[in-house]
Amino acid sequence: MIRISARAVSVVIWTAVLIAVTVVLRANRSDTDQAHVVLAYLLVVLGGSVSGGRALGFSLAFAAFLLIDFFFQLPYDSLTVNKALDWVILVSFLVTAIVATQLLALIRAESLERERLAVEAEHAAALREANRMKDVLLASVSHDLRTPLTTIKALAQNAALRGDESARVIEEQADRLTRLVADLLDLSRLKGGGFPVSLELNMAEDLVGAAVRQVAGLLNGGGRRVVTHVDTQGPPLAGRFDFVQSLRILSNLIENALRHSPPDGVVDLSVERAGEQLIFTVSDRGPGVAPADRERIFEPFYRAQGSAPDFGRTGLGLSIARRLAELQGGTVDYAPRPGGGSVFSVRLPATDVLAES
Repeated sequence: MIRISARAVSVVIWTAVLIAVTVVLRANRSDTDQAHVVLAYLLVVLGGSVSGGRALGFSLAFAAFLLIDFFFQLPYDSLTVNKALDWVILVSFLVTAIVATQLLALIRAESLERERLAVEAEHAAALREANRMKDVLLASVSHDLRTPLTTIKALAQNAALRGDESARVIEEQADRLTRLVADLLDLSRLKGGGFPVSLELNMAEDLVGAAVRQVAGLLNGGGRRVVTHVDTQGPPLAGRFDFVQSLRILSNLIENALRHSPPDGVVDLSVERAGEQLIFTVSDRGPGVAPADRERIFEPFYRAQGSAPDFGRTGLGLSIARRLAELQGGTVDYAPRPGGGSVFSVRLPATDVLAES
């Protein structure tokens, strides 16, 4: 079956219209003024432009130019022009037809562009609404899960006291779900702008020490170690940041580094001042992050393709850490470590202790 395009149909139709108009005007040539001829052909050009586009409009305009000269200007049935006024009429018609065709093409293109933008705006609005509903659902489900999880953990603890060997596993899984629920609630509050931070004067050395103490339980006398590097000889390193939330950021990064370090690996934790920022860096000798994943690791729930399951983790830690830093005017970034491994940098606003005093 032969398929004919809409443009080809327009060409056939408006060519037929041009011929029909020419035949009618030619039959009444002696009683028709040139102005009427020009207007009739101009209507044909405009109709063809609207239906078939700029190319058809230009073609009709040049064809009409020749037809006017051949059939409706003296000497008839010849392409010869005897009077200067006839040239004015012909050229004026051609320019008017071309300009009108061009304007119609521009209007048509703008109309299509407006339609495209309207569709994209509707799509973006639908995505925003879907994202909002997702956040509302996560917040609602997470909030409703907290009470039954507390009950399950309490029952597991009672069962453990009675000697039930499976109670410990139940309690561990309840703790895991509790962490997931807490992270989901925090992520929802962070995205909704309802997460408060308190920016106060704090010492970088205190934050480093608190972070090391918080992850001490993960070491359990194993071969992994956390080594700190803090310059205690120079001016005190201070900043204006939320101590609790910054501790959460730093502890999360240290935990990640310890999990991905070899059994006898060392995690380096350092802090320095660079201009108006305190830079905390957590470095490990783990497998590192593939170039394609270096920004996506900060997306909620993202897991690199082919990575091993990380039981007990929610996949939200890095996303929450970055958002918490941004709320304080800082950032969390990743860079590969020379020789292999990862370097996560936390930048927070620095301040001068003397100035604060």
